[in-house]
Amino acid sequence: MDTTNISLVRNSWQQVLPIKDTAANLFYGQLFELDPSLQPLFKGDMLEQGRKLMAMINTVVNSLDNLVPVLESVQAMGRRHVAYGVTAAHYDTVGNALIWTLSQGLGAQFTPAVKSAWIEAYTTLSSAMKQAAYGKP
Repeated sequence: MDTTNISLVRNSWQQVLPIKDTAANLFYGQLFELDPSLQPLFKGDMLEQGRKLMAMINTVVNSLDNLVPVLESVQAMGRRHVAYGVTAAHYDTVGNALIWTLSQGLGAQFTPAVKSAWIEAYTTLSSAMKQAAYGKP
């Protein structure tokens, strides 16, 4: 990612952080609306799951200019998700839910440039996870 897109993601993420619990609820609500078959994959406390999601996104956002230190963790997470029943196709649904959530949380601040930057960031990470899990980006 170039520095402009990294800045767009980081600046917009700072606007999401104060509403991170709400954002997590919006995300999972949208995810399950897009694909109800995903709901049984989540067996634990959804509040805790949302907090983990937000923490993971925060770590990645803060590492966008140097993903090497977090890449091993991201790849391991991709491999773990296979055991939970996650397929490569689910990554598209997750990406759509994430972009929708950001659009809801950021409102008018979710410009086409911000959207494009987030799509690039998500695609980079989801590709690394899918490559580790299934051998394909």
